[in-house]
Amino acid sequence: MTLPGLLPRSRLPDRDALPRWLAPVPQAVEDLGLQAVWLVVAINLVGTAFGFWYYGVHPLPLSDPLIVGQLAAEPALMWPLVPDSPVATLFIALAFGAWALGRNSEYLNALAFFGCWKLGLWTPYVLLVFADGFRAVNPLPMYLFLLFSHLAMVLQAFVLHRISDFPVRAVAVAVLWYGLNDLVDYFVPVVGTPHHTLIPGQIVGADGFLTHPSEIHLLAAAGAVVLTLTATFLTLSTRVKKLELFAEPDR
Repeated sequence: MTLPGLLPRSRLPDRDALPRWLAPVPQAVEDLGLQAVWLVVAINLVGTAFGFWYYGVHPLPLSDPLIVGQLAAEPALMWPLVPDSPVATLFIALAFGAWALGRNSEYLNALAFFGCWKLGLWTPYVLLVFADGFRAVNPLPMYLFLLFSHLAMVLQAFVLHRISDFPVRAVAVAVLWYGLNDLVDYFVPVVGTPHHTLIPGQIVGADGFLTHPSEIHLLAAAGAVVLTLTATFLTLSTRVKKLELFAEPDR
């Protein structure tokens, strides 16, 4: 019997025998997440809305200007590349939603994996490395919420192998998008100064742009680049392992 709101187990794709380092989530948890896919999509969309609010899109409260916070300090041209975490949760909501509707998209799957792996680990990384600064501007409940909600993004990323083969063309699109993010966030800002997520210690300088002290900037950049590289390795490794399984005589 299938509970109301859950997909029937017959709709779930088989679980390939991937090594544990590529599929660390227990199958029972994967199955539950895929059966409750519309709840997962809804949670991610709520997280996306909260993320845009956190970065500075403030339709509420009405007393605030519409754009505040970091987005108010960034050139409007670069806004699509600034709110990385809410874009990542949007990608995974769209990826799971497309699969549930029978319109599975390998491009969304790859973008979702990169986003949830990268931002799901980069944010806890900077929260811990710059803990004193973040704790000074965030109450403990908000600090812990940011920490654990981002770690949950990594958990979701490791369910995507059930609905994706990560073809090279899709991985290439994800590498281009997140490589561009790294480029403008840390190395070639295009307009103004680098556009990575605001970290304690940054201020708006005399030129109207955010400052980027080297001791902050270099640590943040190192984490981001390493995570983009490892996302590339993990998706392509999943691709190779699935091809190897398919090529086995008993498959």
